[in-house]
Amino acid sequence: MTHLEKGISESLTYNDYRELVANLLGQNKSTTKNGDESLVGYSKLNNSRMKRLDKTFKLDEEVKQKVKTIENKVTWVVLTEGWCGDAAQNIPIINKIAEENENIELKLVLRDENPELINEFLTNGNQSIPKLIQIEDGKVTKKWGPRPSIAKKMIADYKAEHGVVDAEIKKDLQLWYNKDKGLNTVDDIMELLF
Repeated sequence: MTHLEKGISESLTYNDYRELVANLLGQNKSTTKNGDESLVGYSKLNNSRMKRLDKTFKLDEEVKQKVKTIENKVTWVVLTEGWCGDAAQNIPIINKIAEENENIELKLVLRDENPELINEFLTNGNQSIPKLIQIEDGKVTKKWGPRPSIAKKMIADYKAEHGVVDAEIKKDLQLWYNKDKGLNTVDDIMELLF
């Protein structure tokens, strides 16, 4: 069994993932077993973000109609953790797209329980999440993540200028997510599909 097959066999549906994060928070835990205590605080914040996006984010009708035209079956395996800010901003949107077509199967996999899998899909040598792996006919066809293209550029430009990704850029990134309202994520995922 490959690492990808193992991850898929242990994957969660979106609803199961949301329930897992909420249940763990009820026990004052995060999805990372024996993780740093600060992860619980991040998980609470990100659980609120996901709830908000689940309720408020709506796909444009044109996007919905285009997604409905997909005839080939694809599986989206998304490596994630409940404490990840980028995951909280993107996975609800990815889920809304997947819900529009039964040929798109979304499977969420916890990164920290699958280190071998994330190591096959590193971003610039890092285990950055969320990482979406698209599978068609049993083969990996495309990858996306850990954040939408505009946000990736923001982080890369900041890191080039300041040498690090610090609290200031993380705050700016969250403000950008709030202003963008998921549009860049939708554009990127539509490019992945078509």
